[in-house]
Amino acid sequence: MQLLTPGLGLIIWTLLAFIVVFFILKKFAWPAILGGLRKREQTIADSLAQAEKIKSEMAQMKSENEAILAKAREERSQMLKEARETKDKIINESKEQAKNEANKIIAEAQTAIEAQKMAAITEVKNEVGKLVIEVTERVLRRELSNKQAQEEHIKSLVNEMKLS
Repeated sequence: MQLLTPGLGLIIWTLLAFIVVFFILKKFAWPAILGGLRKREQTIADSLAQAEKIKSEMAQMKSENEAILAKAREERSQMLKEARETKDKIINESKEQAKNEANKIIAEAQTAIEAQKMAAITEVKNEVGKLVIEVTERVLRRELSNKQAQEEHIKSLVNEMKLS
């Protein structure tokens, strides 16, 4: 039973040691511990405030980024629309120019064909005229080789002229 009930002297010495240790801790340790706790508490509060500030800045930056992205998308779609319009305009102008060039070439070709046709007709007429003269000359030589035949031919021509 002695183990369960301590003696009065042990209680006094234990109480005295506890009080001495309590005052030493109160004088030296508690201020340092409480200061550390306050400092830690302040650091945690500052960190939380800074985290909230950063969170609000991040939300603002996110909304700004979304606005910038939306604007960039709009500008991109506008640029694509303008590029398509420019492409269509260039294609239409090229088609129109090609059509005009083709019409011009066709007109020039028709003019050249007409000129060549007229030249060919003139050449054929000249050749026919030469052939007629040549044939007439041969016929007349044969007919006019004889003096009497020549006089008869002249008389018949004169008679034809008078009748016409």
